[in-house]
Amino acid sequence: MKELTRAEIDQYQRHLSLNNFGLQKQLKLKESSVLVIGAGGLGCPALQYLSAAGVGKIGIVDDDLIDSSNLQRQILFTHEDIGLPKAQKAAERLSLLNPYIQIKAYVERLTAENARNLFQDYDVIVDGTDNFSSRYLINDACILFDKPLIHGSINQFDGMVSVFNLNGGPTYRCLFPEQPDPSSIPSCSEAGVLGVLPGIIGCWQAIEAIKVLTEIGSTLSGKLLVYNALSQVTRVIKIDPTPQSREIENLSSTLETCSPHSCSSSSDITEISSEELAKMIKAEDTLQLLDVREGWERSQSRIISSLHQPLGEMINSSTVTPHKDLNKSTNLVIYCKAGIRSRMACEALKSIGFSRLHNLSGGMDDWMQSFPELCQSD
Repeated sequence: MKELTRAEIDQYQRHLSLNNFGLQKQLKLKESSVLVIGAGGLGCPALQYLSAAGVGKIGIVDDDLIDSSNLQRQILFTHEDIGLPKAQKAAERLSLLNPYIQIKAYVERLTAENARNLFQDYDVIVDGTDNFSSRYLINDACILFDKPLIHGSINQFDGMVSVFNLNGGPTYRCLFPEQPDPSSIPSCSEAGVLGVLPGIIGCWQAIEAIKVLTEIGSTLSGKLLVYNALSQVTRVIKIDPTPQSREIENLSSTLETCSPHSCSSSSDITEISSEELAKMIKAEDTLQLLDVREGWERSQSRIISSLHQPLGEMINSSTVTPHKDLNKSTNLVIYCKAGIRSRMACEALKSIGFSRLHNLSGGMDDWMQSFPELCQSD
C-alpha cells in the first residue's frame, strides 16, 4: 500500500483526525480513481471536493468550451477562461488545489466507441452530464464494464442524487427504463437553473463517491434522494432492482427516443404533448388528471379539474399508494413541472397494475404557455 508524504499528511489533517476514517481511508482514496464526465454545474463542485479529498487519480471528460453563461454555476472558471476547453482548464485549476494527485483531461465527448478505453482505468464513474442520451450511455457502459455510477441531475430548483450499479444494486434504467423524448424535457438553457443548486447536488455526488471508494457509511444505492431548493425539503425514494435493466449487450451513442407509440406498446406509458392533452380533455368525459407536484407548486397554478398527490406521498419506502379516487379502467394523465416526477409516478403506478397511463411531456411549464386559460390558482 502507498504511503502518505509529509506534505500530504499536512493537507489531509482533518481527514486523518476523523473518527472511522483516518489514515486507512485516506490511503484508500490515494489508491482510488474517479472519472467525472462533464465539467459543468455538477462536475465543477464534485471535481473540487474529490480533488481536495485526495482521490489519487481523476479523469475529466468534456469537449465543451467555457461560455459566459456557465459562470453563474460552474465555479472553477472565470471570465478569463471564456473560450477555453472546460476539461483542460478544470484540470489546471484542480492541480493548483491539490498537486499530490494525478488529474487527466480528456477534451472529447463520451461515445460508444471510446467508452471502454475511458472507463477501464477508473474505479468509479461520476455523471455530471445534462442530457438523457449521455446518461443512458453512461449507465449502460457502467453495466457492461462493471463500474459503480454516481448519478446527479438538476432542473430549475430540483435535484436528484443516487448510486447505480453498485454490487448488483439498481441501475439508472430501474428508475427510467426507457429514454424519454429529449424534446419533452427542457434543457438548462431553456428552463434555467438556480446557480447554487448544482453545487449542492455535485457535493452530494462527491460524498457518495468517497463513501463508495472508502466503504464508509450507507450509500444511496437502491435509493433516490430528491431535493427542492425552494422548500429545502429532501425525500428519499426506494428504487427496486429490475433484472431486465441489466440486459445490455452493446452501446449506442444515439439512443432511440421514446415515441408515444413505442412507449404505449412497451411500457403502457404514453408520452403526450400539451396539445394532445387538450384534445383528450375535450373528447373524454372520464379522463383523469393527477398532479404529483408539491402543494406550494400546485397553489401557484394547476390544470383545471385535476387530482393532487405529491410524488413523495405516492411512493413511500417500498410501497406505492395511489390516490384513492384513481380509476384503473380510465385514461390517466399525470403531470408535474417538467415531466420528470410524473414519469416516475407513471412507472410506480404501472408496477401496481395501472395500464392506461399518460405522461405530460414538458409538464406544467409547457401547459401554462400553451393553454393558460385552462389553468387555475389559489
